[in-house]
Amino acid sequence: MKARIKWIENVSFLGETGSGHAVLMDGAPEGGGRNLGPRPMEMLLVGTGGCTAYDVVHILKKGRQPISDCVVEIDAERAGEDPKVFTKIHLHFVVTGKGLNPVQVERAISLSAEKYCSASIMLGKTADITHDFEIVEG
Repeated sequence: MKARIKWIENVSFLGETGSGHAVLMDGAPEGGGRNLGPRPMEMLLVGTGGCTAYDVVHILKKGRQPISDCVVEIDAERAGEDPKVFTKIHLHFVVTGKGLNPVQVERAISLSAEKYCSASIMLGKTADITHDFEIVEG
């Protein structure tokens, strides 16, 4: 896997992925940025959410569960001093479908957390990661 980061100006950077996609990252005005894009640490959280959501949807579909939506709401805390690593991350899954089996939803989330989601497993080296879920009928 490869990526390329190009400095644009001040604290704005263009991240280019190996798959050919780009994202603009920027800092807050108080840090010299113009707030033109997400912060790099926000990108870590978004990537983690995407990684685990991918796993959960894939596992539930493979298990023939009638999933129609999956949202991961993330709440995180960072250390107060440099390096300001994530110290706590909570993932709240909102999984929607008709007649979803709560045992299978919990299993899919656990499998992602413990075996498949590289991003959350890696961040778990510095952060206490917790998760819970709710099922929405629909």
